Amino acid sequence: MNHHHGTQADVTVLGLGAMGTALARSLLAAGRRVAIWNRTPGRADDLVEAGAWSAAEAADAVSSADLILICVSDYEAVRGVLAPIEDLLAGQDVVNLTSGSSADARSLSAWVEKQGARYLDGAILAAPAEIGGTDTAILFSGSREAYEARRPELGTLAGRAGHLGVDPGLAAIHDVANLAIMWSVLNGFLHGAAVLKRAGVRAEDFLPIARGGIATTAGWLDAYAAQIDAGKHPGDDSTMATHVAAMEHLLEETVGAGVDTSVPAGFKALGDRAIAAGLADQGYTALVDLLLADQG
Repeated sequence: MNHHHGTQADVTVLGLGAMGTALARSLLAAGRRVAIWNRTPGRADDLVEAGAWSAAEAADAVSSADLILICVSDYEAVRGVLAPIEDLLAGQDVVNLTSGSSADARSLSAWVEKQGARYLDGAILAAPAEIGGTDTAILFSGSREAYEARRPELGTLAGRAGHLGVDPGLAAIHDVANLAIMWSVLNGFLHGAAVLKRAGVRAEDFLPIARGGIATTAGWLDAYAAQIDAGKHPGDDSTMATHVAAMEHLLEETVGAGVDTSVPAGFKALGDRAIAAGLADQGYTALVDLLLADQG
């Protein structure tokens, strides 16, 4: 511990945007002693009323606890906050909840560890209002020792906190992998709704069928995950050729309705490449080999 100005805290929160504020509030609600700091003062008043100690300088905040949560705009801002106080980081656990890439996380982790601190990167799969909830998920990667040591605090932020592995980049990659699913489902729903709108059908009336389609598809994932991991793609339920024929129907219907073809044309382009690559008799998961093929 360095100069702590008579204030001892359990956790320091650096950055009081919507998310940082929610993190601090959740820790206070769980009975933790919280030190807070924000680059622009004035965001702290409500938290101070709730029992937080507001530090004038980041150095004072960091010196008052050995667990530091940082949640700012980007990794450049993280460096901007931590670099001037790097000599105070030895022996600390630094938990970075700022969004960024896996490369950002790995590089920051190496820098933090060089200062003698342990590093955890976290991806928050929730809105600020959901912080502290039992169903809220925050994915952590990096130092397993830091995660195990800090589980009580991290668990107060998210009932579904989890550690993905020691590679600090894993949280960021899981975060974007999840986004790939989100936009795929949303774009599919929007596209279906657009084609139906041309036929005078309301999106609300499409809902029961859309929900059923999403549930059916989700039901295939267990078997498909096993196929991807095994590198075997049997076309038992449906072959690539069958899928691509159906993609052609979707594309025709879209063109006929005068609706933008971006979504189905994207499906069809991948499907056509799969057929050209000789995957016609394989199952749909064989597409993963195409996605992993040398991009050089």
